[in-house]
Amino acid sequence: MLSGTGAGLLMVVAAALVDGDGRVLVQQRPQGLPMAGLWEFPGGKVEAGELPEAALIRELHEELGITVEHACLAPATFASEPLGGRHLLLLLYALRKWSGTVEARHATALRWVRPVELHRLEMPPADRPLIGLLEALV
Repeated sequence: MLSGTGAGLLMVVAAALVDGDGRVLVQQRPQGLPMAGLWEFPGGKVEAGELPEAALIRELHEELGITVEHACLAPATFASEPLGGRHLLLLLYALRKWSGTVEARHATALRWVRPVELHRLEMPPADRPLIGLLEALV
């Protein structure tokens, strides 16, 4: 099994939350973090020994205050990107059902946007290749 904290591989999970109007949620990275100010899909690092889906459920609760059932996470796509001395593997899941109200607990801001609008946002390099797939999915 891959480890999210291995010396060379950084495994990250993210969710494309899709609302009833076909918009996707993005959050703005806060100051003090790498890539501050960029817009990204909510999620985070997979901890050692943690399954990707469990990590995403945990991260969405911590970052957005929502509760997600494992069965509601639909694997969508992935991105693979060099990141400094490591390699980032980003697993993106589509999510259309959750409990609770989305709130920015760690992000500077949240935005619901149509997938086509993602092209105009400043996003991390690993997130950009995912936009085309989201346009086709939503």
